[in-house]
Amino acid sequence: MAYEQTDIKEHAPVGKEHIEELPASTSHAPTDSLWTADAGSSVRLRIEENCPEEPLTVHQMFKASVEKYGNMFALASKKNNKWEKITFLEYYQFCRRAAKSFIKLGLERFHGVAILGFNSAEWFFSAVGAIMAGGIMTGIYATNSPDACQFVASDSKANIIVVENQKQLDKILQVQERLPHLKAIVQYSGFLQQRIPDLYSWEDFMDLGLDVSDKELDNIIESQRANQCCVLIYTSGTTGKPKGVMLSHDNITWTASHASKAADVQPADTKQESLVSYLPLSHIAAQIYDLWTSIQWGGLVYFAQPDALKGSLINTLREVCPTSHMGVPRVWEKMMEKIKQEISECGYMKKKLVTWAMAVSLEANQKCMQKDDEKPFLFSLANSLVLQKLRAELGFSCCQKFFSGAAPIGTETVQFFLGLNIRLYEAYGMSESTGPHFMSGPHTYKLPSCGKVVPGCQYKIINIDSEGTGEICFWGRNIFMGFLNMENETKEALDEDGWLRSGDLGKIDDDGFLYITGRIKELIITAGGENVPPVPIEDAVKKELPIVSNAMLIGDRRKFLSMLLTLKCCSDMETMEPTEDLSLEAVEFCRQLGSQTTKVSDIVEGKDKEVYQAIQEGIDRVNSTATSNAQRIQKWIILKKDFSVSGGELGPTMKLRRPVVLEKYHNFIEGLYQE
Repeated sequence: MAYEQTDIKEHAPVGKEHIEELPASTSHAPTDSLWTADAGSSVRLRIEENCPEEPLTVHQMFKASVEKYGNMFALASKKNNKWEKITFLEYYQFCRRAAKSFIKLGLERFHGVAILGFNSAEWFFSAVGAIMAGGIMTGIYATNSPDACQFVASDSKANIIVVENQKQLDKILQVQERLPHLKAIVQYSGFLQQRIPDLYSWEDFMDLGLDVSDKELDNIIESQRANQCCVLIYTSGTTGKPKGVMLSHDNITWTASHASKAADVQPADTKQESLVSYLPLSHIAAQIYDLWTSIQWGGLVYFAQPDALKGSLINTLREVCPTSHMGVPRVWEKMMEKIKQEISECGYMKKKLVTWAMAVSLEANQKCMQKDDEKPFLFSLANSLVLQKLRAELGFSCCQKFFSGAAPIGTETVQFFLGLNIRLYEAYGMSESTGPHFMSGPHTYKLPSCGKVVPGCQYKIINIDSEGTGEICFWGRNIFMGFLNMENETKEALDEDGWLRSGDLGKIDDDGFLYITGRIKELIITAGGENVPPVPIEDAVKKELPIVSNAMLIGDRRKFLSMLLTLKCCSDMETMEPTEDLSLEAVEFCRQLGSQTTKVSDIVEGKDKEVYQAIQEGIDRVNSTATSNAQRIQKWIILKKDFSVSGGELGPTMKLRRPVVLEKYHNFIEGLYQE
């Protein structure tokens, strides 16, 4: 078994020069400690022989980029139907202005600045400005309820909350009395509809600190150390209440440099990368990719419209033609469904041509795994005649790198995009590892692996079973400081030597590629004592049954396995709530069976005979490949409504929140197990 492992006990105490200079007020934890639960404490940096780079603060990283890329464009925002761009030097100056205004509003050292809203230049200015001013920045998911916003703002001791608009402001005003640390609210988009104390428009906020001197700000910046906390990422709460993941300056700056090298990101003085920012910046994947990596390498960030995920993203992609693009699996799935729908509406000859070209591309890409592998002439023909045009329609005519992260992506989706000659490079990691710890890329690609360990990072596999599968553990400069105010949870996450336990099961092949096989906490242990990983079975059902949107396996401490199913349906374009109407793909599935149904209720309430029979046959096919009788699905039920973020079954990054589903559909589940 090939994996890297180092005896951590022999690591020399590192980073002392960055610790001994700290003011006494920030030295609450011992300087030789790898972790802390206190936002004001410092930790020992994990500097190794194979990773000796000098630690940097966020400001030092930004200042170095301004010196290299100062006159190049950094951010682009669309206003009055026109793209307005600012340079890295202007970007840096706006962040300093925001920092001075935070100081003026009384931002305390190591207290929070919470940002609630869709991606924008103001979001970036607030994030970097908060760190420059000595605070800790944290994003709040724009879909959060008022109570969820209150939890994050209170837990992070937020002195200032930056909101996008009136809708987000209303959430904060509802819970304002439960926010004892709150001093001010800043609204960065739209007009203020009310005048209340300590509420500022963006323009007024940016003018607040004009009388704060450069020297005062510089003194705060110079007092910052690379082993202090500057960012809080709140987990989405899929297994309990959200935890505040404390990331140090070194976590951010080192990861922005090294993970992007693994992804073959180019520095702007070689070739400037461009991307569209639209995924929630409160999540580590988007924040590292959009914000910090772009500062590190001089990338140009275009901000999508707030309704990007409701359909406008593709218009922005067509206008911008980015060089790289990242999506969570559900984004890629939605794109796949839309393309499939458009292909189905084509004329006979065009449909035949597209189907042929995609089949040729899929076969060529599966045979030629590495970037430099020579592909056959037939592929070149299919690509030039058909596939280039299809990619251009998606806005990917200039895109060289495509990434998927935040959750495992299905084989069907990966293969579909290979048919378009689009390789989805998977990144695997956690908030606690500052994002990617393993990455696929142009030179590290093998299906269905999620790549190799990021250079400078290490891993080990523990509790390995007979098939070579065990729990994946992480080590490196990207490993978090600890969970805010959660000492016990931090100790559970890190072993005695400081290795981060991922909770994920996986195995490594002889070439060092990682394959994720499941999650320990998601393992179903049946009443008979058999361990069943649910995800492979759920994925198999969705692959067999294209009408199925979500599948969740049930059976922990039960006599047999059962499954909850939801059907693919259309979403309300305003609320993104799932509707009654089946998607075109689902309707087509029904048509092929001889069913004329178009609504979920027609199937569920009418017990549509053809559809139910087809689903049973699909599950029978999945059961036929089960490794044991205990891993067969004995019963299933179709729910009346698809899972959604607004319904609570999915987290902000579209991960299934199993405890929520178990509680919400408790009666349905119990019904499956009644004799």
